[in-house]
Order: sequence, then C-alpha cells, then structure tokens
Amino acid sequence: MHTGVKITAFAAALAATFGTAYGVGAGVGPVVAEEERPAARHGERQPGGHGERDAAGHGERDAAGHDAPAARAPGGLQVSERGHTLALEPSALRAGERGELRFRVTDAHGRAVTAYEREHGKELHLVLASRDLTVYRHLHPVRGADGTWSTPVELPRAGDYRAFADFTPAGGTALTLGADLAVSGAYRPAPPPAPNRVAEVDGYRVELAGTPLPGRATRLTLRVSRDGRPVTDLQPYLGAYGHLVALRAGDLAYLHVHPHEGPAGPEVSFTATAPSPGAYRLFLDFRHGGKVRTAAFTVHAH
Repeated sequence: MHTGVKITAFAAALAATFGTAYGVGAGVGPVVAEEERPAARHGERQPGGHGERDAAGHGERDAAGHDAPAARAPGGLQVSERGHTLALEPSALRAGERGELRFRVTDAHGRAVTAYEREHGKELHLVLASRDLTVYRHLHPVRGADGTWSTPVELPRAGDYRAFADFTPAGGTALTLGADLAVSGAYRPAPPPAPNRVAEVDGYRVELAGTPLPGRATRLTLRVSRDGRPVTDLQPYLGAYGHLVALRAGDLAYLHVHPHEGPAGPEVSFTATAPSPGAYRLFLDFRHGGKVRTAAFTVHAH
C-alpha cells in the first residue's frame, strides 16, 4: 500500500455546499467496537478495494478480466454497478426507535451474493448518512446463509438517508453501492454545522489540520486529545488507528480512505485529493478505551 491513499475522483460539481470552513457535526458518537487486527505495517498493501483505485479508476478489471473503463462514477451514487445491485428490504424505521435494516447484494442473475473478500476484517461495511450529513453510522451487519444481511439500527432524526454498502465480491473488484432510505417521524431540517476546525465527542478533542485542494494530493492530519493531554494509545479499529469516510455535499458521493502508517496517536494522517472545489463532510472513526467514536468535520476544497 502507498503511504497515503488518494480520494477517488468525482464526476460532477456539488449540488449544495455547507460553507467555506470546518464545522462540528451532530448525531455522531460512540458505537460498539468490533474485533481488531494489528495495524498495517509500513509499505504493506491494505487488502481489497478501499482506496486501491487511482483517481481515474485505472488498475481494475471486470469479471471477464478486461480492463475497466478509464473513468467511473464516484462510489455510492449508483444502486447497481458491474452486475451487482444493492436491494434494501422494505423497512419501517422511525426516528429515535430501534429497528432492523435488512438487505441483499444480488448478482447479474438476481441471485444473492454469498461469497465476499474480507476487507479490514469484514466482508461488508455499511454506512448510513442523512441527506443533510448531520447523522452518520458505520455499521457491520451480519450475513445469513441465504445472503441476506441484517443489522439493528437506531437513527435519531427523521428524514431521507442514504445507505452505502462497501464490499468486494469474491474474485471481483471493490464496489460501493448506494440506495435511499426513509426514516419516519417529525422532520426538522438541520442548519449547516458551525465553522470550526475542532470536533469534540465524549470528552475527546479532535483537531483537523490541512485543507483538501482540488486535483492535488494533500495531507490531512487529525490530532486526538483528552482532558488536555494527547492520546498516544489509540487502539486499532478494523486494522488501522483511524478510518476516514468522506461524503460530498449534495449528491453524497462516497469516499473511503486510509491513514498513513504511524504510531498509535496522537496524530492520524491521510493523503486526500479533492478533484473539484466544493464542500465535503469528513467522518473520522477512532477507537480508544474499547469504544469507537466518530468526529465529524465540514471541509471546503478550494
């Protein structure tokens, strides 16, 4: 794996922006930690598809072994791609209530996929995000023998959401498929997050240094502290000391990058390339004290 992973390319301009500075988000906090494996060693390639495409999608092949097209749509914008479809089962999710989300990934013949490559310890990563990008969940559902995935979920606010399934089918290439999801209840649009380079969650303070630049690889560094002291014993979460997911404002194009190899804090660094100006929402998952917490930022690439 390269020392940094570039954010994959975008195809279209933003439909909306949050502003020109950083902000602290609502609706993020601790989630149950998963089993971990040691962080990748320097120079070791991360398994599977996260971040392995270059900015134009080169380096991939389809199921028949042919070169993939040079340009691809950003992840998460399509419900079907390369013969695979994300099929959500009807659900009756209500804001503030615990429910269950069930879905399947089907192949070109409509059959449920039951064989996957393991990516960072899991066969599939599920991300849920509200359309206004104030609510975010990174979940790891359980797959049944028939290929149906299920996970409990509780979302705090009503409105429109996007579900992202991030996976690699066995023998295939990495895919991120997206589908819309509605949560019923009294809907109140949330205002844009306040400009700030600092996010605070559960007593942790996370400071973001660096600004994405369109078309240029840029280093983003996130520094974690607690009670005024740097956190130097971050715990591996899915094979790394931090996971970063970025969603583009407006269409919610999905990006998933990984950190540079380094010590267990207080800093976790990423290399990111924003191919166009506009606003993006960044969600950093980090694990400490046996829990995974999420710090959220709004960034503007310019």
